[in-house]
Amino acid sequence: MGRYVIRRLLQMIPVFIGATLLIFLMVNVMGDPVQGLCGDKACDPATAAQLRSEFGLDKPLWQQYLTYMGHVFEGNFGTAFNGQPVIELMGDAFPVTIRLTIIAIIFEIVIGIALGVATGLRRGSPVDTTVLLLTLVVISVPTFVTGLIVQLLFGVKWGVIQPSVSPEAPFDQLIMPGLVLASVSLAYVTRLTRTSIAENRRSDYVRTATAKGLPRRRVIVRHLLRNSLIPVVTFIGTDIGGLMGGAIVTERIFNIHGVGYQLYQGILRQNSQTVVGFVTVLVLVFLVANLLVDLLYAVLDPRIRYA
Repeated sequence: MGRYVIRRLLQMIPVFIGATLLIFLMVNVMGDPVQGLCGDKACDPATAAQLRSEFGLDKPLWQQYLTYMGHVFEGNFGTAFNGQPVIELMGDAFPVTIRLTIIAIIFEIVIGIALGVATGLRRGSPVDTTVLLLTLVVISVPTFVTGLIVQLLFGVKWGVIQPSVSPEAPFDQLIMPGLVLASVSLAYVTRLTRTSIAENRRSDYVRTATAKGLPRRRVIVRHLLRNSLIPVVTFIGTDIGGLMGGAIVTERIFNIHGVGYQLYQGILRQNSQTVVGFVTVLVLVFLVANLLVDLLYAVLDPRIRYA
């Protein structure tokens, strides 16, 4: 196990470098950051030159990237164009998005897996057909439409929730936005769990456990569910980074000042330091989540061994 973890950590290094390099190049070719800083009115040439020199934008891209990576390993993600360090923006934004992501993941695990098990054990029943149709509708409707409908009905018309989340963003105010954020992924988890349960239900080890007289609940939980959850855990693990990075729409609808909000502001103002810094941390989150998922395979299926 130890050798496997070390090997995976070493494999993460080139992936991290390649991903951050690609992001750095894409962000720096999407427009002139200095022009975005000056707004609609053109910058004075002297002022533009001073800003480029101050933020290191007058150097070649490869040199900018090396300088940036050197600062990253020191814990310095640069300074936004408003003079505020990016690390401070992260300190304000990431706790909010982490709370929102935790709520979304809980919805995926509890509701998605429960519906998937229920429909997988009753394949072809009216309940199965209804859930399949509902999940197909959820997948087909864009997230911004779902968010606006939820905000209009539950926040404006019925007054169940606040239409706009307060700056503190406590857990209770993030429940409905978390459900909106998790809606599409929840539907995929339901359908994936259903397919895996229905397929493994006909396996020899399930028939053997049933023939030995084991209680139905133990057969489902200890044998059927554990083996069926491997593809589901893979999806949920890779979805963690996707939820945090894809929260832009949800956070904009409910006025949540998290990672999505800061990324939107950075892209809108062409603030490359903010965008690259936040995406760099999201890459790390994605890599760590994938490593944890791979290690969890051995817990779900004892037949899996790491060399």
